[in-house]
Amino acid sequence: MTAPRVTRSRDLARVTGAAESSMLDAATIAAGIPARELMRRAGVAAATRIAARFGPRARGGVAVYVGSGNNGGDGWVVARELARRGFPVRIREAMTTSTGEAEAAREDTRREMRIDAPRGDEQVIVDALLGIGSRGAPRGPVANGIAEIDRARDRGASVIALDVPSGLDATTGSNEGAVRADLTVTFATMKRGLLVSRDNAGAIEVVDIGIPTPRGSPLPRLVDASYVRESIRPLGASSHKGTRRKIVIVGGTRGMAGAVILAGRGAFRAGVGMVRTLVAPESVAPVQAALPEASAFDWPRDDESAREMLSWADAVVVGPGLGDDARAMVERVLRVSRVPVVLDADAITAFAREPGALGSLLGRRPAILTPHAAELGKLVGASASEVLVRRFEAGAEVASKTGAVVIAKGIPTVCSAPDGGRLVSASGNAALAIAGSGDLLSGVAGTLLAQTDDPHVAAASAAWAHGRAAELARGDRRTVRGITLDEITHCLGDVWEQWPEPLDDGVVASLPAAGDRG
Repeated sequence: MTAPRVTRSRDLARVTGAAESSMLDAATIAAGIPARELMRRAGVAAATRIAARFGPRARGGVAVYVGSGNNGGDGWVVARELARRGFPVRIREAMTTSTGEAEAAREDTRREMRIDAPRGDEQVIVDALLGIGSRGAPRGPVANGIAEIDRARDRGASVIALDVPSGLDATTGSNEGAVRADLTVTFATMKRGLLVSRDNAGAIEVVDIGIPTPRGSPLPRLVDASYVRESIRPLGASSHKGTRRKIVIVGGTRGMAGAVILAGRGAFRAGVGMVRTLVAPESVAPVQAALPEASAFDWPRDDESAREMLSWADAVVVGPGLGDDARAMVERVLRVSRVPVVLDADAITAFAREPGALGSLLGRRPAILTPHAAELGKLVGASASEVLVRRFEAGAEVASKTGAVVIAKGIPTVCSAPDGGRLVSASGNAALAIAGSGDLLSGVAGTLLAQTDDPHVAAASAAWAHGRAAELARGDRRTVRGITLDEITHCLGDVWEQWPEPLDDGVVASLPAAGDRG
């Protein structure tokens, strides 16, 4: 059931920091598109999205807060475009313009509309104070403008940020004193900082303004529904449990049978045909009771029995609840079989500070590692906080040393391949921050690895599906508090049918808000 190579209908959105975004802008300008034209495109695109998503509210008034730079210039264009569409628009200038493009946008707008200060009762607020070039906490007039925006949001206004919420670092996500937006309309690429600081970004839309990405660019790509739908082959009418593939899950020490049960449920919800579990003797009965579709056996005690048990599988998941015997078990599994493998939890931490040793055992087989920040940190000898600061690079370093695809779990999840390719999944919400969530993901990853034979596609698709299940479990709830892993597991089966609505024209990528809605 190997997935065929597909010709994608469009390229995926790229993920950039501030420096990469500026370089793409500069290259586009050097190729002949003036900066003023890019500003016009950005403003028109943002105004179109604001009208589409907040049109009825905008009839009650729009306040646009503009700064001195080109982000402020975008705001002047937005104001002019919304006024042209009949919305009542008022403008707060935090500072006088400091670039030629912004000054030109300001003068064009002032010629077309009367400029009044906000009254304080506007229902829609546009934040165009600071752009991707800002660093550190806002100060002076800009900080005062942000305070006004915050007060408007507290009284119920909707806040839309242009490119990034003012005060948010586009690369790191640092957000001291930053605007909290309900929607961020960002231009050309997804900014790293938006993916890290989802509470400030709110919902996110990437809009196309005609900035191309060079062919073969190493920039990370943002996985979306179209990628998963095109990558994971549908089940045909003649499918049977064998063609849906078979996986073995190794784990479940005493008291940890639940980890294997969750991995098995994830595998079945992802469409696997058969599951065999290898667990501690005390865990056999609990696993069989909770997962009757699967078979359950004691851990293999020698190489011969391990070889016999594993030769049946198309992929093996090792690690959920494996416990203190993890190192010996992982070494045995990898020694006696060349089957594709997913290593999770204890199977990763058993190789603390030894990614090279793990790579030697893995050899050239298709392999996926699924560490969270603390597990990834143990592998490379760093703290979880250090890993999070370098989340886009840390997984890539481990991938190059082990030869495995690394799913660096978190917000966002970065899937790094040994060849340097990176796929980023930003689906999901805080409901996934719960014990057992990673076990569920390992089962999904094991199934998709068995069905695709492509660890990078399987890893990215599994991460996206896992997050999408949490979005479906949330539905229209304002909070994720109270959503259980059972609900997420159930919704995992709906991911393959309940695809997000197609993107509107001009929108390259779209993400819902990830935290509780205020």
